[in-house]
Amino acid sequence: MPAIHITDIEAAINHWRTLKPSPDGVSLASETRALAEVYALMAWYQQDTADEQTMPRQAYAAWLAWYHTTPDTPCIAICSTSQGDDVCKGCGRTFEEVQKWPEMTPGAKRATWHRILLTADAWRFNRYAERAIESGSNREGTLPATDSPPQAGTA
Repeated sequence: MPAIHITDIEAAINHWRTLKPSPDGVSLASETRALAEVYALMAWYQQDTADEQTMPRQAYAAWLAWYHTTPDTPCIAICSTSQGDDVCKGCGRTFEEVQKWPEMTPGAKRATWHRILLTADAWRFNRYAERAIESGSNREGTLPATDSPPQAGTA
């Protein structure tokens, strides 16, 4: 059953706090309040995930609006599952996740994102991230250039 991780609830809360800040420092926008209630219950019951199917409608709608601002797929267009790997070296998804991605629910997709971000061993997190830093690229969607001088032999 797809579940939404507490870090996604936090990110959605922060998204709505930025979009609709409190006018008086006390009151919350309805989206923020709905998500905060889910977050508080998760903390109280020491749960790190919320069921996508049973989340209150207003909280799920607020979470879903945040979800639509995130990248849909971790794909970097180097899919080793097409070469027979069980797990893609490029993005970290399993063969089944790659095949069923279009039909997966938002919660299932975010659960996959959460797993691959925790392991961070796919090429999207190392080889290509390092290349972006080395090239000094600072475009949207790439890592920021570092302030440190280049290492000997890399310039």
